[in-house]
Amino acid sequence: MSKFLALVILAMMIIQLIKPLGWPWLKKRRDFWKLAVLALAAISLTAVMGHWH
Repeated sequence: MSKFLALVILAMMIIQLIKPLGWPWLKKRRDFWKLAVLALAAISLTAVMGHWH
């Protein structure tokens, strides 16, 4: 799951660099770092949830 999530967010980061997505918090090309923070949090959360089960 975390590999798939990483690939999806990486694809979103590349798209953001080429053409901004236009979401309220992703209006400019330089906002791609916010996706990296989101990816780190999401992958950490899936790793923690995987250790609980």
